[in-house]
Amino acid sequence: MQRTLTGELRPQLGRPTELGARVRLAGWLHHQRRLARLTFVLLRDRDGLAQIVVECAETIEEIGRLLPETVLEVEATVAESEQAPGGIELRDPVFTVLSEPAESPPIELRRPVLKEQLPTLLDHASVALRHPRQRAAFEIAAASVAGYRAALDRLGFVEIQTPKIVATATEGGANVFRLDYFGRPAYLAQSPQFFKQVMVGVFERVYEVGPVFRAEPHDTSRHLAEYVSLDAELGFIGDHFDVMRVLREAIAGMVEGIRERAPGAAELLGVELPVVPDEIPWVHFADTGVEDVDLSPADERRLCEEHGTELLFVTGYPMAKRPFYTHPDPERPEHSNSFDLLFRGLELVTGGQRLHRYGDYLSALAVRGLSPEPYEGYLQAFRYGMPPHGGFAIGLERWVARLTGAKNIREVTLFPRDLNRLTP
Repeated sequence: MQRTLTGELRPQLGRPTELGARVRLAGWLHHQRRLARLTFVLLRDRDGLAQIVVECAETIEEIGRLLPETVLEVEATVAESEQAPGGIELRDPVFTVLSEPAESPPIELRRPVLKEQLPTLLDHASVALRHPRQRAAFEIAAASVAGYRAALDRLGFVEIQTPKIVATATEGGANVFRLDYFGRPAYLAQSPQFFKQVMVGVFERVYEVGPVFRAEPHDTSRHLAEYVSLDAELGFIGDHFDVMRVLREAIAGMVEGIRERAPGAAELLGVELPVVPDEIPWVHFADTGVEDVDLSPADERRLCEEHGTELLFVTGYPMAKRPFYTHPDPERPEHSNSFDLLFRGLELVTGGQRLHRYGDYLSALAVRGLSPEPYEGYLQAFRYGMPPHGGFAIGLERWVARLTGAKNIREVTLFPRDLNRLTP
């Protein structure tokens, strides 16, 4: 008998199994509730929960000895029940134990909302992530990535994969992880920035979904040492506003991806998907009222509130705050042709126009007191002709955290790595 998923028992999903049919399910023993003459068993699989009614005294005794998270196979008959999940329950079951846990799990997965604190959930992630609410955030993340890919594929982008062990720190500074690479110094990549720019000279439009590494000495609710970055780079642009228009399409694609692929997860977590306008509003950094070279978290919240929008571009950041490859504003050279995208009061995306002339790179490195020698492989692309180009990077975990209202980015990060956590 072919396996039936719990979701195939729900008439409202448009794929019901016939009443009275005999089916075979497999999953985990999520919970059991014993009454005087019968026991209700909840079986969990990747599709949801199914209620099984056990009336046989011998079977009740056998099931009663099983620990939560026992892996089971069950053959049973489909019946209607208003109280059961999806209005369907299973009766006359025959159980087969496929695997028994060595001990009771440290997380009470039967609860609709887990009561354990975040450190406990992270310490026991292999079990905690099984809970429907915990896994829902990662269904949303997966749907977002699928929507991102679909949007950029439609725009003629090519997906690439670039090295994560590099010879030169991309962003400079001290926030890099150093490695011993066969006796030579190397680093974990802070971003695919150099590679994706080089690949503009090959494909014109490229994107990547992959990990990046920042040796952040911060123990905050919004910083991680490793996270997933959704990067894109495109050539033959006029300025950074062309990049912003493509980013708008990417964000809209991510929203649509959730709507199509993870509506149940979004509903479970009470996610309100943003409405992405045809043109996301923007404000120049010089008009933000900020005297520093960057926005503080309070500034980010204030600007979204003042402009009454969930999504807001801040353009023209001071060149002093941007990497050496950033293109200055031709009319105001102290400002850059770059931007951040704020989402619900939090910086979500950084991007902008890059330098594209070889001589400009040599000048930019000289101004910062940097030798061109470590960047030779990168500069080679510009020596042989590159078009005006630009790009952006979206932090996936920040996106999901903001959507779900998570107070700590670790809540929506698989096995987070930070200042203090290296396991599990």
